Amino acid sequence: MTDQSPITGYVPELEQIVLGALLFGGDYRKVMSFLREDHFVHDLHRILYRAIVTANERFGSATVPSVAKLLPDDTATVFSSKTGKSPAAYMASLSDFNVAGNHSLDRAALAVVEQWARLKAGELAASMHAAANDPNSDPRKLIQSLSSDLDLVSAEMRSGPRRKTRMSLASAAGNAFASAREAAQRGRGLTGITWGLSDVNRLTGGMQRRDLTLIGARPSAGKTTVALSTAIKAAKAGAGVGFISLEMDADKLAARAVSDIAYDWHVKVPYADIIRGQVSDDDLAALENATKDLDRLPIIIEEQSGLSITDIRVKAEMMMDEFAKSNQSLDVLMIDHLGLIRASSRYSGNRVHEISEMTAALKSLAREYGIAVVLLSQLNRAVESRDNKRPQLSDLRDSGSIEQDADTIIFLYRESYYLEREKASGEREQERTQRLIDCQNTLEFIISKQRNGPLETVELFADMACGAIRNGARM
Repeated sequence: MTDQSPITGYVPELEQIVLGALLFGGDYRKVMSFLREDHFVHDLHRILYRAIVTANERFGSATVPSVAKLLPDDTATVFSSKTGKSPAAYMASLSDFNVAGNHSLDRAALAVVEQWARLKAGELAASMHAAANDPNSDPRKLIQSLSSDLDLVSAEMRSGPRRKTRMSLASAAGNAFASAREAAQRGRGLTGITWGLSDVNRLTGGMQRRDLTLIGARPSAGKTTVALSTAIKAAKAGAGVGFISLEMDADKLAARAVSDIAYDWHVKVPYADIIRGQVSDDDLAALENATKDLDRLPIIIEEQSGLSITDIRVKAEMMMDEFAKSNQSLDVLMIDHLGLIRASSRYSGNRVHEISEMTAALKSLAREYGIAVVLLSQLNRAVESRDNKRPQLSDLRDSGSIEQDADTIIFLYRESYYLEREKASGEREQERTQRLIDCQNTLEFIISKQRNGPLETVELFADMACGAIRNGARM
C-alpha cells in the first residue's frame, strides 16, 4: 500500500499522530514490541518510522535532527515531490499532530495497527473477489490461501497491547496472597481450577489461570479420557469449560461423558456400547439421568477439524460470549490435540517453527484472557524404542518450544497398554498375566515440569472402557 493509489478509508492522521509523538518526547519502548514499519500505509511514513527505530536503537531516543541524518540519500527528493517539503520540515510539522502524548502512545499505535489490518483485510477480499471471477480457480486453494493470509493479519492484531502488564511487586504479592487466602478458606489448597483428583490438586494447586498445561502421551494412553473426565469434574465444581475437539465427534465425546458420570452411580457401561446402542434396559434409566446431569454442566464442546490458532481464538471468544449469557465465565479451555491444529503459512512447512508458533500463541491466549489452557499432544514413536516406555521431557526436544512455553507438562503412562500387546510364553506369560491384573486400572500421571511446584508421579485409577479417571485409592 502506498499513497500513490488513493485508498478508501485510509486516515493518514492516525500515522502522523504516532510519528509526531515519537519525534517529540514519546517513549519508543511503549510500542517497540508490536508496531512495525509495515503497519504504516503511507510509504513516506514507513521510511520515517524505520529511521525512528534506528535512532532509538543507536542513540536511545529519536529527534528530528537525528532521524534526518539516518534517512536515505534520495529521501529529500521523494519528500519534496510528494509533500512539497524537506524531510526535516515535514517532521517538524508533525509536532502539530502530537496530541496523543506519551501517556496514550500505545493506544495511538494500536490504532495504526488496526487501520493496517482493516485495509489489509479489504485488500485480501478484493483479491479473492478477482480470483473468484476466474472460472479456472480452485475454490479450495482460494479459501486456504485467504484463511492463511487472514491468520497472519489476525496474529498482528493480537500483538498489540490488550491488558495491564505492569504492576508493583507489592501489588503482585497482594494478588498472590489473596489467591492463597482463598485456597486456605476453601480448605483444599486450590489456587486454580480443580482437577477433581485430590493428589493431583495437592501437587499442582489445580489448573492455574493464565497457564498453559500440556498433557502428552502416546496414542491410546488416555489423553482424551483424562481431559474429558477432568472437564466434567471441573464443571461440577462450577468452572466453565470449553472443549475443542479436532479429532473426535461431539456425540462420541458425549457418550464417553455419560459413561463417566454414570460410573459414580456404580453403573458401568462402556462408552463403546453406548455408541453402538448396546445398552440393557436396566442401565438405560441411569444413562438417561447421567445425560440430564451432563446437560446441566457448564461445558461447551466445539467439534471441528483443521482449525488454526486464529480459529481457536475465535472459538474461545464465542464460548466466552455464550457463557456470559448465563452469568458464567470460561475458566478452562481444553484442546485435543496439538498435532491436528492447522499451521499458518509463515514457516512454509517447518514443523518445529510451526509448533513453536502454536504453543506461544496458546500461552498468549491463556495470559490474555486469564484462563487455564490445557493442550493435549501426541508423542512421537521414539518412546516405543526404549525399554522404559514412560514418556520424558526429551521426547519433546524436536517439538518446537513446547517445553519452554508450557508452564506445566504432564505425561500419561499405562503399563497395561503395553502388557496387553506383549507376547510371552511359559513362566514369562504367567508373570505378564499377573502383572496385567495388578496394573489393569492404573494410570500414571507424571508431572515432568511445573514452574511452581514439585515433580512427582501420581497413580490414578482408570477404567478406560468407561472413560472414568478417579483418585488412585479407588478399587
